[in-house]
Amino acid sequence: MAKISYYTEEGLNRLKAELVELKTKGRAAIARQIAEARDKGDLSENAEYDAAKDAQGLHELKISKLEEVLSNARVLDESTIDASQVSVLSKVKIKNKKSGAEMLYILVSEEEADLKTGRISVGSPIGKGLLGKRVGDTAEIKVPAGVLEFEVMEIAR
Repeated sequence: MAKISYYTEEGLNRLKAELVELKTKGRAAIARQIAEARDKGDLSENAEYDAAKDAQGLHELKISKLEEVLSNARVLDESTIDASQVSVLSKVKIKNKKSGAEMLYILVSEEEADLKTGRISVGSPIGKGLLGKRVGDTAEIKVPAGVLEFEVMEIAR
């Protein structure tokens, strides 16, 4: 049974664009590689041809996996999400109680997570620990380095 994944509108559009790119430019590039290798002569001893055919197989596998992900993708409707507690698509400002450092994160699906842009997965230890918390709540989160305590300072959409 396929796993349903939830995405923002932007994340889903990015996946669709990647699929179009793989199907058009990606397939054309692989076909070009195969044609070039085929032109070099005997296919039975042509390592370049074998490598191009292997690359084609991996490319088609990537396309089929992406198509499967898209067939099970759902767009999150932000208007139906409770803004009083931390949930998917929440912008959460948290404060590390030990160090006093404040951080702002947006909780997103695992596929859209990108720590550099402040987007953390709801499946990550911090994401799991923050889910369901309200402003003023303290979250004790077990991470590989030990247990961290965060206070939820602000929740926004």
